[in-house]
Amino acid sequence: MKRGNVTTKLIGVGALVLAVAACGAPPAKETQTGAAGTAKSASELGGMDKLVEAAKKEGKLNVIALPPDWANYGEIIKAFEAKYGVKVDSAQPDASSQDEINAAKQLKGNDRSPDVFDLGLNVALANKDLFAPYKVSTWDDIAAELKDADGAYYGDYGGFMSIGYDAGKVPAPTSVKDLLKPEYKGKVALNGDPTQAGAAFSGVVMASLGNGGSADDIKPGVDFFKQLKQAGNFQPVDPSPATIESGQTPVVIDWDYTNAAQTEKLKGKMDWKVVVPAEAQLGAYYNQAISKDAPHPAAARLWQEFLYSDEGQNLYLKGMSRPVRLEKMGDKADKAAKDKLPKTEGKQVFQTQAQADKAKAVLTATWAQAIG
Repeated sequence: MKRGNVTTKLIGVGALVLAVAACGAPPAKETQTGAAGTAKSASELGGMDKLVEAAKKEGKLNVIALPPDWANYGEIIKAFEAKYGVKVDSAQPDASSQDEINAAKQLKGNDRSPDVFDLGLNVALANKDLFAPYKVSTWDDIAAELKDADGAYYGDYGGFMSIGYDAGKVPAPTSVKDLLKPEYKGKVALNGDPTQAGAAFSGVVMASLGNGGSADDIKPGVDFFKQLKQAGNFQPVDPSPATIESGQTPVVIDWDYTNAAQTEKLKGKMDWKVVVPAEAQLGAYYNQAISKDAPHPAAARLWQEFLYSDEGQNLYLKGMSRPVRLEKMGDKADKAAKDKLPKTEGKQVFQTQAQADKAKAVLTATWAQAIG
């Protein structure tokens, strides 16, 4: 499953870098000095038609860390290629947000370098100097708190932490605390190491909210997983579509869009259901950004325009994620896809960067001892 929004998953860019060096890939074309490399909007290039023309001339787009089954990126990539005739080179699908940044730094000047990024907020904030400011045509639909004012990065899709479960093997959990019951012995998995993977990190925050903690106090979440392990309920396996289908991880704590994607995939094979605990509704958004060193700057900007168009946003929605323009789209949003989203109601929590930083410090100091 995909990288998170905290630091890294244990998949690096070394193999990619070595492969590029071994193949003697040519340096990136000198496109950054052209209009596309500095354009902050489509209008600066003469409008969408000119942007499309420039992107088709480049003929290629490099993306990284976009698993096909994560937020429907597989279909999104195919739709973009079909619509514009621009080939998408998707590298390291299971890499982390930090891996994306590492790849851009290590492959700078090479035509294999990432053109665009899909990042957790803290990684985006820490690397603004690597981004080329750009405002998509639907910029005004993105809430101010979900975008950099100058266009360095902007929220694309989000969701809520959830509990996915095989209804044929375990009872339906109605709260985080339910996972401590004997019925869940050896069955509860967390998507990654919370000191490295964003989904796992957010899972611990969700557990904190469900055990008397808050966005400012993650300790109850750490304590909960300690209890979960002591009870024999914690399954120390990084879940994947394969472990879910095989029955190895019948309960998975992960983003609702990732869990919900399994519901569709396993229909007819398994009764996989998803719940967002009412007492612990933790939400977050990922962010798009364009590399200032993008070897295909026009294609990078066209990619953003596509993602934030009604078509692109509905493709995110089809993947069970919540596109950033969802509320502004009104009746242009895919109603059938919207109705399939896991239900949420009541208080919703979105951590600030300061709260996330504080939580990361606590996790770094306590997680290994609690779960070791």
